[in-house]
Amino acid sequence: MNLYHSTRSRAISRTSKEAIREGLAPDGGLYVCDALGSEKLEVADLAEQSYHDIARTVLQLLLPDYTANEIAACVREAYDGTFTSSEVTPLLPLWTVPNGMTKGTGVGRNEAHECDSFAPVSVLELFHGPTSAFKDVALQMLPRLMARANSGAAPASGSGAASTAERVMIVTATSGDTGKAALAGFADASGCGITVFYPEGKVSRVQELQMTTQAGSNVNVCAVRGNFDDAQSAVKRIFADRALAERLSNAGWTLSSANSINVGRLVPQVVYYFAAYAQLLRAGAIEAGDEVEFCVPTGNFGDVLAGYYAKLLGLPVAKLIVASDANNVLFDFLTTGVYDRNRPFFTTTSPSMDILISSNLERMLYYLSDGNCELVALLMQSLSETGRYEVPKDLLARIQEVFACAWASEDEVAAAIHACWESHGYLMDPHTACGYHALEQVAPAPGSHARVLLSTASPYKFPRAVAEAIGIDVPEDDFACMDVLAEATGTTPPAQLASLQEAPVLHNDVVDIDGMAGFVEQAALKL
Repeated sequence: MNLYHSTRSRAISRTSKEAIREGLAPDGGLYVCDALGSEKLEVADLAEQSYHDIARTVLQLLLPDYTANEIAACVREAYDGTFTSSEVTPLLPLWTVPNGMTKGTGVGRNEAHECDSFAPVSVLELFHGPTSAFKDVALQMLPRLMARANSGAAPASGSGAASTAERVMIVTATSGDTGKAALAGFADASGCGITVFYPEGKVSRVQELQMTTQAGSNVNVCAVRGNFDDAQSAVKRIFADRALAERLSNAGWTLSSANSINVGRLVPQVVYYFAAYAQLLRAGAIEAGDEVEFCVPTGNFGDVLAGYYAKLLGLPVAKLIVASDANNVLFDFLTTGVYDRNRPFFTTTSPSMDILISSNLERMLYYLSDGNCELVALLMQSLSETGRYEVPKDLLARIQEVFACAWASEDEVAAAIHACWESHGYLMDPHTACGYHALEQVAPAPGSHARVLLSTASPYKFPRAVAEAIGIDVPEDDFACMDVLAEATGTTPPAQLASLQEAPVLHNDVVDIDGMAGFVEQAALKL
């Protein structure tokens, strides 16, 4: 069986079920599997496969100790009837308006992907799930994987993994979208509790209400005085707190995560890269084997890392373009090889990318250094102690062969939203606009036959920023802003967002960073 181990050591092995259950490795590293890439998917077959077909194949390959029946059940439960598009993640042409569409129909029209020709640039809409953000694709899946992990076989001999008899408390820090998607996935899930922390005042009003109105007997939501990096670092310390773990264990609880540090959150995201390729094949935009570029707005590096996993699994990826906002720590790293979080933190209109500690970069460093655990451990130690590290020149060169990068200022984000609307009649949110700007900055890679921009959220999650960018007079109330935006553009806000205005606020706790561990413990003990 292909086992997982930490990016920082091979001392402890885990099955995929154990790795998903634990979330973070005991030494603070992220779980990786050395067998990744040893088997390839046949891309010529993709055109005939549905999203469900592709998901079953990818998940079975990356999570080998799940049975075929378990994987099939997880896919069915996650994607049957939970997404408004039959494609789950539909691909739409962007550079030209397809036949039969008029300006103003770019969002909210799931049938648009059925056009018979594709422009050189297409947008992969990842926001058709229950919370209108890309996190739904993985977080509709993770609770199903977690449930099978909890009820699975005992840990591998000598692995030291926790007993599967314990209940699991999911603890997650969010920069905006992960929180609601995790809450929606885990609410009232058997054998689980969930605690979500978000940075007070640093998410959109819609994002905040999505979390604070979440119902569920096992749900806990708390604002944190600080930014996302502060909250994420505190969550990692909570996982490393052995005294807390012992107290929780005595009460029948073990901790896990729904962030993309959990391999069970990361693996489902690999699927939509193959699904995008399949849609390009079906449209006749490419032939099997043609290389494609993907442009990915990202802060924590999880979404674009899933694209790298897809490349290792045989997807013909010409380049992965990392799009950042004003918190451009990834751009600087990919350009210079120096990762330095010692810089000003900016609160932007793309809050899910307002991150200075990109956790999933650690997995990329592991794979592109040929599995050098010692190097990764040293780099992460330097990051922890000094806030910076620098990779060797040869490693930087290998990284730059795979990844390109660009970043957008706030003015450039607004200009991108405006330009895309005026030129193509397509309405996009600020995160996607960072990617749109990046595509204009980065020349197509040699041999690339198509470019795909990943759209990570509905524009209606950020109605004020979008409306202002396209020149609409914006009312004070975000929900009134949704109505004005809809009327002006002829688009329709997702029902689950529009209805938030009437939902009662159920969670209003606020803590300092050093109060987060206590909040988690109290949350577990009251369930």
